[in-house]
Amino acid sequence: MIQIHGTCIALGEAAAVLTGPSGSGKSDLGLRFIHETPRELDPALIADDQVFVSQRNGRLIGRVPDTIAGRIEIRGVGIAPVPYRAEAQIRLFVELVDGKDVPRHPPEPLHARLIHDISVPVISLAPFEASAPLKLRYAILTVQSNFIL
Repeated sequence: MIQIHGTCIALGEAAAVLTGPSGSGKSDLGLRFIHETPRELDPALIADDQVFVSQRNGRLIGRVPDTIAGRIEIRGVGIAPVPYRAEAQIRLFVELVDGKDVPRHPPEPLHARLIHDISVPVISLAPFEASAPLKLRYAILTVQSNFIL
């Protein structure tokens, strides 16, 4: 098991890990994703700030440390409870970058991050764009099926 600095959100059983430096918008985008995604799609927080990542049956699993389960940091407000689940399968890594650094079209094949000998696609998003939660939802639902190493 390894620990990654990031925010892990889930859409049903599929998860994405949002990465970037402190203040890059990981928690902000995670919070908006959870609250703006329709409930029937089952959005939830896995972990905010720290994500435990392990391999199980050839899949990467993101898990929340017990001490932070169901909590997210809302900058300027404090720590708040949100809907969460203990774990989900990581299908995507999202690097949070400035809008000017998001490619108009992602490279083909997508970049990958290798953890526990498992390749997971990586995309870039600008977290503070109004459409960022929708883009994230779309990416979780579609990127894995288009991923080629």
